[in-house]
Amino acid sequence: MNNILFICLGNICRSPLAEGFLRHHVELNRLGDQFQVDSAGTGNWHVGNPPDSRAVRAAAELGVDIAGLRARQIHTRDFDRFDHVIAMDQDNLRDLQYLGNEFTGDFKLDLLANMLEDPGFVDVPDPWYGNYHDFQAVAQQLDSACCALLEKLLQDGR
Repeated sequence: MNNILFICLGNICRSPLAEGFLRHHVELNRLGDQFQVDSAGTGNWHVGNPPDSRAVRAAAELGVDIAGLRARQIHTRDFDRFDHVIAMDQDNLRDLQYLGNEFTGDFKLDLLANMLEDPGFVDVPDPWYGNYHDFQAVAQQLDSACCALLEKLLQDGR
């Protein structure tokens, strides 16, 4: 079982989009019995809230429904539950490294970009302060990235 946790700041934009897109690609490939996918935020501002309406709309335009997801904050127990803890940007990666510092388990902590071959980006930009076009661009970026991530995980046997 591949247990994947995507992390962004508030868990209402990037990480729920990534969760939705990876789940979508897992389902399309009939691999649901091999993957568990979740998302969380490093901050607690939006705990219990649905994804930003712009993220929901951008995902829906690409055939993915994330409206039912609810924001949560990462917890130290997540480092025991997930094989891959994947940050959307370097700031969140630093926060995760600090939080996960005491764990020596079998989890891999990294940036999404570092897990892909030639991703064309380092950080997934946070569209929160932008306009709807920014959400569309991030949704398309994450859809492609999650498709490539699934292929890589399958090739690596993880």
